[in-house]
Amino acid sequence: MRWHLRGAVLPGAEVRDLWVHDGVISFEPVAGADTLCTSGWIVPGLVDAHCHVGIRYGGGHEDHDGAVEQAEIERDAGALLLRDAGSPIDTRFIDERADLPEIIRAGRHIARPKRYIRELGIELDDERDLPAIVAEQARRGDGWVKLVGDWIDRSTGDLAPLWSDPILKEAIDAAHAEGARVTAHVFGEDALPGLITAGIDCLEHGTGLTDETVELMVRHGTALVPTLINIETFPDIAAGAGKFPVYAAHMRDLHRRVRDTIANAHAAGVPIYAGTDAGGGIRHGRVADEIEALAHAGLSRTEALAAASWRARDWLGRPSIEPGAPADLVVYAEDPRRGRDVLATPAWVVLRGRVYDRRDPVTAHR
Repeated sequence: MRWHLRGAVLPGAEVRDLWVHDGVISFEPVAGADTLCTSGWIVPGLVDAHCHVGIRYGGGHEDHDGAVEQAEIERDAGALLLRDAGSPIDTRFIDERADLPEIIRAGRHIARPKRYIRELGIELDDERDLPAIVAEQARRGDGWVKLVGDWIDRSTGDLAPLWSDPILKEAIDAAHAEGARVTAHVFGEDALPGLITAGIDCLEHGTGLTDETVELMVRHGTALVPTLINIETFPDIAAGAGKFPVYAAHMRDLHRRVRDTIANAHAAGVPIYAGTDAGGGIRHGRVADEIEALAHAGLSRTEALAAASWRARDWLGRPSIEPGAPADLVVYAEDPRRGRDVLATPAWVVLRGRVYDRRDPVTAHR
């Protein structure tokens, strides 16, 4: 199909005309195009930069049909680019589906025995194997590798790092040699200096950041995906950790101060991107909730939307709205910077030039 769209295009909010032909964007008129909209707000396809397609809600591995359903839910919410941040299953079959979002894979989580969620990650008995496994996952992924940086250590009863600093440096260097970036799950304070100084590219969650580690992130250019709607589960995690009162108190404290933590990181200049941590404890399709949470944690509404759209796409090496780029767009009747209610109700989602009418979800796709 050939489409014509007119609306305020973000960023910039300039009212202009776009055309879609053969799945790509044109700024020049396309003959025979049907007009999709003559007003509204047009946004580059949303990004969920921490999204586990392949992990079943409530835990465990998802099957083929379940993974497809998760991807469809993300698409219908306008999330057209997903960084999986670790998945236990191979989701490359989704690449064959033109109707599903693009997934940038980070391979499987890499952890130590009994130091992460069972059966999700690769567990290493000897940390000296970490560089080789990281290099292997880098070759299997789409330019990212995912480490588990800290988790509860039941012998001490609190969060603790999984890896020594020298091994982290060697492992991250191995990923970089393969052309991949590295990110890490990290809740607490103690693992942060070693991860950042080793050259890690991104941190997930980052609830234990301090003024000192924020300064380190700025110095090293480390990005942050805070997954704020996932942090809302910390009180429940603490309530279920009765055998470990120090850990439970720590998780409650991290939750209590998370907005200030993220606001401080943002004010210091740490690049922040939106990720929901969908899969496991968070349902899919909640990117609007994460954008709203960022807007309540120190980012302006424009910055929060950028963290889930044009800035995130640039960070992940994908184009936004420009001639010749894939026609991955979300169209809203109102300015999506007004808040969550608008963000959660797109009028149309356009994925690779194919239109999904969200005003009436049962309408046939065009």
